[in-house]
Amino acid sequence: MSGVMKRMGMIFRAKANKALDRAEDPRETLDYSYQKQLELLQKVRRGVADVATSRKRLELQLNQLQQQSGKLEDQGRKALALGREDLAREALARRSALQQQVTDLETQHATLQGEEEKLTLAAQRLQAKVDAFRTKKETIKATYTAAQAQTRIGEAFSGISEEMGDVGMAIQRAEDKTAQLQARAGAIDELLASGALDDQSGMAKDDIQAELDRLSGGSDVELELQRMKAELAGGSSGRQQAIEGGTDGQQAQQQPQDTPRFDKQ
Repeated sequence: MSGVMKRMGMIFRAKANKALDRAEDPRETLDYSYQKQLELLQKVRRGVADVATSRKRLELQLNQLQQQSGKLEDQGRKALALGREDLAREALARRSALQQQVTDLETQHATLQGEEEKLTLAAQRLQAKVDAFRTKKETIKATYTAAQAQTRIGEAFSGISEEMGDVGMAIQRAEDKTAQLQARAGAIDELLASGALDDQSGMAKDDIQAELDRLSGGSDVELELQRMKAELAGGSSGRQQAIEGGTDGQQAQQQPQDTPRFDKQ
């Protein structure tokens, strides 16, 4: 059971890997990587800006402390000039405390300035790498697109692409179905002609019936032709007798007129 599960898991992973490989587009992967690098570069730049902002804030504090230190020194001098040594001592004590804060802030300022320089240099290097990657990315994408187009053109010419394969299969199926229908129609015609298959519509006839119908039709034509000839012959005899009868009558009527008359004396 364990072996079967392992085998099923391997088959599933293999099919999933194949599906992912088919769905993966290197151009999209390159664009995604470039986007991630831009995001990282943006974070570095934001870090540089934050460090620069902190450094600038320390500089403002240093300026304020230095101004206060200078003010306390002036106040100590004035107090000492007026004979107030106690006030002068207090002013110098406060100035000393401020100087300690200034020293600490200067140390922090130097540290932040060093970090800012490092981050700035890292951002510049990363920017150069991102620019180089963008150039390489566009070159790879152009090459991949050209290779893909060339492959499709080659597949179209050779007829091995999926689209052309589907078209070829459709044509083959259409030709096979046409040949099957033609063979079926020919077989039905032969069965009807041989009488093995009855025509329910009564329209189709076998060879013997067709020959009998042809002979019967020919006999009817011959009989009709003979009848017409007989009618024509009969009509011609009647007219001839009528003509002859009319001629004899005229001669009989004319003969008494031609007989000479003898007058009585």
